[in-house]
Amino acid sequence: MALREMTACRPWLQAEPRTVGPDVIVAPAATAGKSLLGTALRVTKEGGALIPPSGEESETYVVATLHPSAVLRSDDRESAYAGLVCDLRVTAEALHRPPRCPRGTIHVSVEH
Repeated sequence: MALREMTACRPWLQAEPRTVGPDVIVAPAATAGKSLLGTALRVTKEGGALIPPSGEESETYVVATLHPSAVLRSDDRESAYAGLVCDLRVTAEALHRPPRCPRGTIHVSVEH
């Protein structure tokens, strides 16, 4: 994706998490990760880490990972696939924490 396309999409990329309110965003590939986290991101270094929200407005964590097509292009598909699965497990585990509540509300768990 070209810088021009990333710049054109930025308003939607910033508005969507505020509108949807996801707990975690999976950023497949360097371009997606850099769009969300800045140009210093290195998927090979920070991939699979639960990256905390940045900025006062954000409550959304990000997990950067390989793009699934990178697994298919890899010389070592088995290892690349294992890394992708591991990164997605980090995301799944993060989603098992209690749901966040808007300020001023109380979360009550009801067991059946």
